[in-house]
Amino acid sequence: MNISELKESITTLIDSGNTVSKKLQFICDLLKQEIEYYDWVGFYFKNGDKQELRLAEFAGEPTEHTIIPFGKGICGQVALSNLNFVVPDVEAQDNYISCGFKVKSEIVIPIFVNNENIGQIDIDSHTVNPFSKNDELLLEFVCNKVAKLL
Repeated sequence: MNISELKESITTLIDSGNTVSKKLQFICDLLKQEIEYYDWVGFYFKNGDKQELRLAEFAGEPTEHTIIPFGKGICGQVALSNLNFVVPDVEAQDNYISCGFKVKSEIVIPIFVNNENIGQIDIDSHTVNPFSKNDELLLEFVCNKVAKLL
């Protein structure tokens, strides 16, 4: 499936009558299935008023990192910086939380609602440096669509 088809599928899903949870799970499953180097896809959201993220829907191997403090790891850094973070090689990162020995790279894109960072999409890959600007653009599109659900 190409990027245009993925965007069309995601738009159709967002407009469907499913619950938010089912829509988020479908997005995770679709991205993991259709992009060969997306080995783990998940959403983290701010955990109430706490300075931490809570794992929501995901596709891939279960993780013990269901709660991530702001500032810790790539996801925690994005919660503070409000910026996309592409990590070509996780071994080169000082503040990285290992989700497993297979993970070689990661991309995290924040989700904004009313100009507030309320969560993010997190992608892990078992390939070193697979992410391009096209991945960022696709995931920004996904995050904009998800923001309209919340």
